[in-house]
Amino acid sequence: MNAKRAPDEPIDWERQRAFLAVLRDGSLSAAARALGLAQPTVRRRVEDLERQLGVALFVRSPQGLTATDAARRLGEPARAMASAAESFVRVASADPAAAVGIVRVTASEVIGVEVLPPILAALQDRHPGLVLEVSLTSASEDLLRGAADIAVRMTRPTQKQLLGKRVGAIRLGLHAHRRYLATAGTPTSLADLARFRVIGYERAPLGVRALRASGLTLQRESFAYRCDNDLGQLAAIRAGVGIGVCQLAVAARDPNLVHLLPRAFAFALDTWVVTHEDLRGVHRVRLVSDALVAALTAYAK
Repeated sequence: MNAKRAPDEPIDWERQRAFLAVLRDGSLSAAARALGLAQPTVRRRVEDLERQLGVALFVRSPQGLTATDAARRLGEPARAMASAAESFVRVASADPAAAVGIVRVTASEVIGVEVLPPILAALQDRHPGLVLEVSLTSASEDLLRGAADIAVRMTRPTQKQLLGKRVGAIRLGLHAHRRYLATAGTPTSLADLARFRVIGYERAPLGVRALRASGLTLQRESFAYRCDNDLGQLAAIRAGVGIGVCQLAVAARDPNLVHLLPRAFAFALDTWVVTHEDLRGVHRVRLVSDALVAALTAYAK
């Protein structure tokens, strides 16, 4: 494909959506399911985009589709356009002065699954016109590009366009299920952990560095159960797999989880509720932000 698109020839957004879905999901069938379209429709849109751009976006094989260098280069601007389009829909969903419409919140998986649901349920009970979209990811979604309206982050925002409210430090510690401790015993020191099954990371250097900075000098090889997903680690602790790190407030809800070595090992994550300065006049965003600040402040205590 050597023909190049004319400079003034517009690219159909639906073709870009199809391309982005295939890039994200890795196959035409998965992209079709995500978009709610027939697979031939997705294929046709991607092929039309390839013809229009004059480049191959995917290499086809019996094993599936592999993104080309051109597709990887185009992925970031396509994602930015998708975020902008979604933000446009949210902004247009209701009058900015009304307590109705769409608000998108992004948070880590543990916060999003274990902490936010009752907070947001109570908020929707008070304001039934609110529609909440919750994105669970440990990555910092780009508020500047409209990927979300509000973010719960474990780092202070640095961009001057972002408004952040610190809600406190969420404390974490070592925990294990009573069933595991009944058979394995209880560690008496951090060095003693070498005798136990420890739940840790497979390929998460940031997580490992956080553990080491808090005094737990374990290598990847020390972990008997490895999972880079925080919810996966929490599930393993609850199942009695071994000893792992989780939030104290989450563990306190389960009488079967025991907090271990609290004096020897403890650390906290500074937590912020962040939004874009352009949204401070949107009533529904302010309602959600204020509710999160109040509830997470109480949770952090």
